[in-house]
Amino acid sequence: MVSEAPPFWWMKAGWQAFALAPLALAYGAVSGARMNRARRRSVPAPVLCIGNFTVGGAGKTPTALAIARAARGMGLNPGFLSRGYGGTLDVTTLVDPAHHRARDVGDEPLLLAREALTVICRKRLQGALRLIEAGADLIIMDDGFQSARLVIDYALVVVDGGRGIGNRFVVPAGPVRAPLAVQMRHASALLKVGDGEAADPEVRRAARAGKGVFRAAVSVLNGAEVAGRRVLAWAGIADPAKFHRSLAAVGAEIVDTVSFPDHHVLSDDEIADLLARAERDGLTLVTTAKDEVRLERSNPLAADLAARSLVLTIEMGFDDPLAPAKIITETLARAKTRRLAEGGVGWRG
Repeated sequence: MVSEAPPFWWMKAGWQAFALAPLALAYGAVSGARMNRARRRSVPAPVLCIGNFTVGGAGKTPTALAIARAARGMGLNPGFLSRGYGGTLDVTTLVDPAHHRARDVGDEPLLLAREALTVICRKRLQGALRLIEAGADLIIMDDGFQSARLVIDYALVVVDGGRGIGNRFVVPAGPVRAPLAVQMRHASALLKVGDGEAADPEVRRAARAGKGVFRAAVSVLNGAEVAGRRVLAWAGIADPAKFHRSLAAVGAEIVDTVSFPDHHVLSDDEIADLLARAERDGLTLVTTAKDEVRLERSNPLAADLAARSLVLTIEMGFDDPLAPAKIITETLARAKTRRLAEGGVGWRG
């Protein structure tokens, strides 16, 4: 299996992209107009959005976690706001990692909730107000850059250095969520993650537009656990190749790989197949934290797979260690200016 994103999205534009260009033009007109004209509601707390230009993973969740840790170090009480993609609950919910399952609230919110207050809500305004009620004094939006109905004080757009923004076409001809010129206008800063030159055009474009540019890289914290092992790498994430590169970089021998669509919940047959393949070939099962969390509080077969799988633990590290604090400080300053302009007196915290 592969991710739901068509492979041609991440290649040089070919006949598929050009054939879908008329649909992309229509989609882009709607998505761009929505970003430019949407009525956004203000809330009495600073709002920092971690987004990306494209469909698919660019490193938003580890970035959000790094920002939250920095915020706590500054004496703040951050809270994550997520739509809860992949979960079935459609009511505003304060996520409890000891109680909820990924199928209830989504896999990424469960990971975020291990770090800080996390609320899922289809309507961002209601979710933001629930976070404030729970005591959050900094709202970190995990995604929602293009679609949020909140006033965003600071939008940090994450771009993967290896994949960039693919063929640069808008959905469905490519992975771009809305016209780049519109998205760049609404961005506060760009974060390039990892090596590679694919993101460099966007870095230069952001710099010319006077946007901040930061750089970061993902590091593996438990590389010694997998170094030298013959592994079966399995994952249901947007870019499994990035996971494979991380494994290879810490010295794992990747003998077999199994990739599922992003946020995929494994069936019993798929779990049994993974266990059997690893047993047959004498391989160590290795996966990601996002995949492991989808196995929690499930059936005994899923628990067996979780117990037999090593989780590659990663962390986002900024080239400038002070960058997260700078981003947070700028967010707070912009929020204060916004509140004063609205006649507000500040926010709780």
